[in-house]
Amino acid sequence: MAQHGTHPGGRVLIIAGSDSGGGAGIQADIKTVTALQGFATTAITALTAQNTLGVFGVHPIPVSFVVQQIELVLDDIGAEAVKTGMLGDPALIEAIADTLAQHAPDVPVVVDPVMMAKGGHPLLDPSAEQALKTTLVPRATVLTPNVPEAEVLSGRTIASLDDMQAAGETLLALGPHAVLMKGGHLPGETVTDLLVTAEGIARFSAPRVDTTATHGTGCTLASALACGLAQGHPLPDAIARARAYVRRAMETAPGFGSGHGPMNHGHTVAPFQE
Repeated sequence: MAQHGTHPGGRVLIIAGSDSGGGAGIQADIKTVTALQGFATTAITALTAQNTLGVFGVHPIPVSFVVQQIELVLDDIGAEAVKTGMLGDPALIEAIADTLAQHAPDVPVVVDPVMMAKGGHPLLDPSAEQALKTTLVPRATVLTPNVPEAEVLSGRTIASLDDMQAAGETLLALGPHAVLMKGGHLPGETVTDLLVTAEGIARFSAPRVDTTATHGTGCTLASALACGLAQGHPLPDAIARARAYVRRAMETAPGFGSGHGPMNHGHTVAPFQE
């Protein structure tokens, strides 16, 4: 008989690409969920050859094998939340949406619409943008675009918080339960994220961290958010903890590499008090 120890819970299935540099993608996702006392499982969508200076190669995983990873994990281990990251092409996006609908119809999904690496390398085929909008975004519990991603998905130019809110409302109309508009690309000493839902707008603001350790911030925030949802916490609380985790990870970054460096995923954020 298998031995079962105690675990705080929060099984998160992460469907995303691998980052050989360890700062973003699957590697960042696993570290984040583990640091927040969840349990990470994965379906890897692509292998990348990258470091802090950029992405130098991408090797997509066959769609059927990505689906097999998802099905085997969900049918045996299960998940309280799913997080998607780098997805690649329309066929893969459609297959993921179909597989989740069949095997995890009621599981919260955090969709991080990864389109471009920090150094500018495209990670989503332009032909896949429509598939993302019509198949996966409507399935999202939370959509977490940064400003450039939100501009592409909404068709709007974003230069202010008012623009962010308008774009967020446009994206909300695509069908997700909530949209977390990340404001890090806007100028200013304060970074403000907007949570856009049918009930209204919530603001999350903090002073900007002056650092080059920004690689993987989007992946990390989305995984931290998914972990909070998997552990049963309300969306605003899960966002607040995720933001605190990312902020501390930036502040205590190890300083590796000569480009956009990795954060310190290994720090511990105080878990929610029971």
